[in-house]
Amino acid sequence: MDIGVVLQTTPPASRVVDLAKRAETFGFSHVWTFDSHILWEEPFPIFTQILNETRNVIVGPMVTNPATRDWTVTASAFATLNEMFGNRTIIGIGRGDSAVRVTNGKPTTLATLRESIHVIRELANGRSVDYKGSSLRLPWASKSRAEVWVAAYGPKALALTGEVGDGFILQLADLSIAEWTIAAVREAAKAAGRDPKSVKICVAAPAYVTDGSSEHLAHAREQCRWFGGMVGNHVADIVERYGENSNVPKALTDYIKGRQGYDYNQHGQAGNTHTTFVPDEIVDRFCIVGPVHTQIERLKQLQDLGVDQFSIYLQHDAKDETLQAYGEKVIPAIAEHVLAKS
Repeated sequence: MDIGVVLQTTPPASRVVDLAKRAETFGFSHVWTFDSHILWEEPFPIFTQILNETRNVIVGPMVTNPATRDWTVTASAFATLNEMFGNRTIIGIGRGDSAVRVTNGKPTTLATLRESIHVIRELANGRSVDYKGSSLRLPWASKSRAEVWVAAYGPKALALTGEVGDGFILQLADLSIAEWTIAAVREAAKAAGRDPKSVKICVAAPAYVTDGSSEHLAHAREQCRWFGGMVGNHVADIVERYGENSNVPKALTDYIKGRQGYDYNQHGQAGNTHTTFVPDEIVDRFCIVGPVHTQIERLKQLQDLGVDQFSIYLQHDAKDETLQAYGEKVIPAIAEHVLAKS
């Protein structure tokens, strides 16, 4: 299983680049960032610096959307990074959340998301595509390669992911929900004539490594509670679309009954004031909170479900400590062990 990290592009950008460099040093495979250009800094200039100051990590947004940039601009940006740094980008995409809601917009339709995935992927991989009545191609991008991984929760979005995505991003680490969503993606892939295992699976959630004490656990939960609020935005959309009695697991939807709105000024921040409705149970299920052995146990359980990558949302007060604990203790424990002599 690969281990990645998800960073906010909160200034100073140099700190974001430094965290990315430290992640690579500790053996992380991917460096993702938020993509919300009003709340935080524009990620693409920062991607350039991360790629320039690292050698191996794969870099991209978790997640971009079809609404805030022209699709040809998005494709060209990734193809340019690939030309400069040797095909080390990945394209996470979804319908849109904070990037569009802050400007009083709405997430795009799934039909728009589907079309954007096709246009962006074809252009970013040096192929021609029909776009607004013209056949377009980036003539300088024939060697560019980038996969498109789709973030999804609801049944129709999961089906779309299985039909067209190179990968699936599930933004929570609950085992039962992971099992349900992965099965839905794979069933859709099979129905579309694809190899279900060709769709890579990424689970992304906060991880907080504690010392095993109840006091540290309580602190860690408070540092990660924001995540349940963020996920709740998407869950609220699902409930509105499908109702409370759909086939969406209650494990995903029940907890938002106490939700009373959301302040995007505090989006993705530990200690925000609008996530008191998120109980400890949800924090423990959606995130990985606990000592090293707890982290390893959950990751192995996710791996058994078919997860190819776990990426840590690092929006808490133990950024450096988490990178170090994972690099020195967790990643070696889940790595495949090869004998030098047998």
